[in-house]
Amino acid sequence: MAGRFLYLQNGTSNTTVSRLPDLFRDTGLSVEMMWAYNGEFPDDVRNYDGIFISGSPHGAYEDIPFIHREHHLIREAAAEGVPMLGICFGSQILASALCGRDQVFRRATCEVGNKWLDTTVAIRTDPIASEIGERVYMFVWHNDEVRAGHPDMTILASSDACPNQIWRYQNKPIWGIQGHPEVTRAEAVGWFEASRPRLEKDGADIAELQATADEALPAKTMLSRFARLCAGGSK
Repeated sequence: MAGRFLYLQNGTSNTTVSRLPDLFRDTGLSVEMMWAYNGEFPDDVRNYDGIFISGSPHGAYEDIPFIHREHHLIREAAAEGVPMLGICFGSQILASALCGRDQVFRRATCEVGNKWLDTTVAIRTDPIASEIGERVYMFVWHNDEVRAGHPDMTILASSDACPNQIWRYQNKPIWGIQGHPEVTRAEAVGWFEASRPRLEKDGADIAELQATADEALPAKTMLSRFARLCAGGSK
């Protein structure tokens, strides 16, 4: 029986620029998309073998009903041992729910660009990130950030401007990724153009972003390995 997998969409639209839902389906998971931003949540997290938490235009610290509900869902899923992976806002709300609201803060400036991230020794034995090696390339774009240094966090990668780009919660199957390994090069080029006003406001050079976009295949191994981990735990 295919594993049941919850994809929580936190954006203003119940769609995604990436084919990440298909990547999860290709692993054999039965993916249920729920639009958390619009108040759609499952009745029981115990029905799922894994949960993915998407990005959002909001901050994890905001006083918004769906954000409060998502905090509760994350804590409940962690207590039940359900694997979770969050990207961008998803990483931030995982940190806020599991390590405290003060773990997420508004940066003084936006970090945006296609960047090399340096990894830590801990990544060598990590269940989903050990294939990456000493450095990994991906697109990052965030005004909010997850603090490093919490005792329940294992930092797996950092950038020159952000010490917590990839992290794991305790020794549990829960990970946060600040950047965007899910987007292909072609998707990135289109996304950059569609997001031109916001990106330029945040200090990005669109032509440079498009020229340096990459498939980020090593980074994508984290996604495929997370999917296999969840598929292996099918209920």
